[in-house]
Amino acid sequence: MNRRNILWSAASALGAAFAAARAKATTEPTPADRLKVVYHLSDAEKVNFVLGNIQNHIDGVGGPEHVTIALVIHGPALKAFHRTRANPDVSKRVGDFSKDGVELAACGNTMKAQNITLKDLLPGFVSAEKGGVVRLAELQSQGYLYLRP
Repeated sequence: MNRRNILWSAASALGAAFAAARAKATTEPTPADRLKVVYHLSDAEKVNFVLGNIQNHIDGVGGPEHVTIALVIHGPALKAFHRTRANPDVSKRVGDFSKDGVELAACGNTMKAQNITLKDLLPGFVSAEKGGVVRLAELQSQGYLYLRP
């Protein structure tokens, strides 16, 4: 093989590699490609702050299709998500997050302590039956980054 053919083959291979990389960069991320983040909320006075952080996170990455987010709530903060007590802003944000695919997990132990069920919470919640801290550990073992604002 002469030098011209070797050079042509190398240039072709390089061009194909660039084309493949560009095609991958312009496609939507798959769930496996997305960053996974779990937010931990237990302090009642931080409810609005944490919900704002989650919205900023979604906006900052270009929308919910670019990130997988879970919110695990336990302790006093869970009272802010009771259907009868939630303020309209919290209710709206929870509804929006639920539509965006954010997992909203309520600690089963806290629910028992507060004598409530999922029906008593805003729509979109699931129960972390084994407890909020157990759910946090499960998500971290699945590659979720842990944030506690």
